[in-house]
Amino acid sequence: MSLVVTNLSKKYGEKTVVDHISFSLEHPGVYAFLGTNGAGKSTSLRMMLGMLAKDSGEVLWKGNPLDTMETNVGYLAEERGLYPKYTLMDQLLYFASLKNVSKEDAKNRIDYWVDRLELGEYFNPPMVGKKKPKPMKADQLSKGNQQKVQLLAALISDPELLILDEPLSGLDPVNMDLFKEVIREQVKAGKYIIMSSHQMEVVEEFCEDITILHHGKAVVQGNLNDIKKSYGRVNMFVKTEEPIDDLIEASGLRVINKTPNGIQLKVTGQEQADAFLDSLVSNHKTIVRFELREPSLHEIFVEKAGENFEDEAQ
Repeated sequence: MSLVVTNLSKKYGEKTVVDHISFSLEHPGVYAFLGTNGAGKSTSLRMMLGMLAKDSGEVLWKGNPLDTMETNVGYLAEERGLYPKYTLMDQLLYFASLKNVSKEDAKNRIDYWVDRLELGEYFNPPMVGKKKPKPMKADQLSKGNQQKVQLLAALISDPELLILDEPLSGLDPVNMDLFKEVIREQVKAGKYIIMSSHQMEVVEEFCEDITILHHGKAVVQGNLNDIKKSYGRVNMFVKTEEPIDDLIEASGLRVINKTPNGIQLKVTGQEQADAFLDSLVSNHKTIVRFELREPSLHEIFVEKAGENFEDEAQ
């Protein structure tokens, strides 16, 4: 067991923003921190890093209090922020020096990540005629490319523990896939990663264990597969060539969503689903799709953290 967080709490005046959060990251991989805006995710991460004073609680790394001066930690903050008027290379060399990375090692790592993150044209801009171009500054880059540079800064020390606060927010699909590839590589390299995200499909892709925060409290916590299994296979999706509204009404099933692509229904379990399937067959309905599944993380999130999730995420 490498990271153990126990009873982490924070109040601002009378408002409790983090309420006795506990979890552990026992092996390399990605642990997900989920919640609507203002749920306490970023505050929790900053307390773990010592950037914010905690009112109570303990954060241990390999049995000792986590100290970012002693532990090699990489951090990508939710609030993107480079020094806009300094060159990209100067900033990265400075960040590397703060992590006690030698200048030679820093340059080698920067070269690697510039290539890996497809940033070459910004660090090595082409000649304009016979005139050597000036080194580029952060404010000359798009937000997405600035985000790449900040990921590079988080990775430059080759950290043991990597904390990513909304790392995929605002990225286009191409760069989102690139970031996901990098995260997979870090997991394969044995890194411990904590990631907060609003993107449920990404969390399902990476994370075995999760915490969902709501108003500073952990409302769902544990292994994602176990959490889903606890709900049972109660979500049914049906698509037929003929109308089936009368059969749905007769079966007493609850319609969750109805689209041109099919109907999502809530059932009590396998027995009720089988009975409805029998009804479709006996009434000679042409079945295009019939699926019974556990709820998705998105559905669990909306149930536990509030109906306004999608608006807040946007």
